[in-house]
Amino acid sequence: MIDVVVLLFLKERKRDIEREREMKRDSNNNMTLPCVSVMTRSVWSYNLESEFELIRSVIALYPFISMDMEFPGVVFQSHPAFRQPQNNYAVMKANVDSMHLIQVGLTFSDRHGNLPTFGTSNCFIWEFNFCEFDVTQHPHAPHSIALLQRQGIDFDKNRRFGVNIVRFAELMMFSGLLCNNNIQWIAFHSAYDFGYMVKILSQRFFYMQPFLPPNLCDFLQLVKFFFGYKVYDVKHLIKFCPNLHGGLDKVSESLGLDNSCRRSHHASSDSLVTLHVFNKIKTLYFHSEFDLPKHACVLYGLEIIVAN
Repeated sequence: MIDVVVLLFLKERKRDIEREREMKRDSNNNMTLPCVSVMTRSVWSYNLESEFELIRSVIALYPFISMDMEFPGVVFQSHPAFRQPQNNYAVMKANVDSMHLIQVGLTFSDRHGNLPTFGTSNCFIWEFNFCEFDVTQHPHAPHSIALLQRQGIDFDKNRRFGVNIVRFAELMMFSGLLCNNNIQWIAFHSAYDFGYMVKILSQRFFYMQPFLPPNLCDFLQLVKFFFGYKVYDVKHLIKFCPNLHGGLDKVSESLGLDNSCRRSHHASSDSLVTLHVFNKIKTLYFHSEFDLPKHACVLYGLEIIVAN
């Protein structure tokens, strides 16, 4: 049963939509300074609430949200002979149910690819660091943890100063990011990204469902419930782009994008690259207004069509 607070949230969406419309009208009189550099807003327990206030203030103007996550790798593997969508989901569920999220990156943009500036010469993206994962106790893939440590992630700092995942789920719900049909969500190879998000949201708002549902179709319905019908997995989209294949780095390089300032395996930086790749392939390969929507809500590796 849906928590009462979720129902109250849904009833208040009309008021939020009106506020968003007012912000859009006001934005016509605002001047945007040229963006000199992209700055990461690192979010910890002490600034979580204030950062969500900032995010709430930009949603109406920047409704394209690219998401990336860092998690402790995978401890359950799939067999190459059994990689159909339902089997892929079973393996993903086993991993997500048994592990903890480390980092979430969010990049907000408008339809032209512009990022929030808050009236400065810099653009801003967000990186949330979580406190739940304990490398000394919790399941993880050692090579994945070693890679994240080499990239600068401090697991001890996360434990001491990181965001509480339950509070993060609450603020995600009441910020206007979720259950909002005006928002488009973008990710790359996103089954695990949405898996972790659905898990933490279900744990908070569906008390009888602390883990991912056993059935793939039920999981995809939850993705639509929380994130709407404009969810795009770039890894799935490149299947329809000639000569594009591989991971995020390779696709970005093939498209000739400049990632010289990227911090690889940091969620915020990867979410920004994902946005750039999405915008580039949309321009090159998806020309009409009907080309993209037919690929909405299809997650790479979990490619089944679920009735609305």
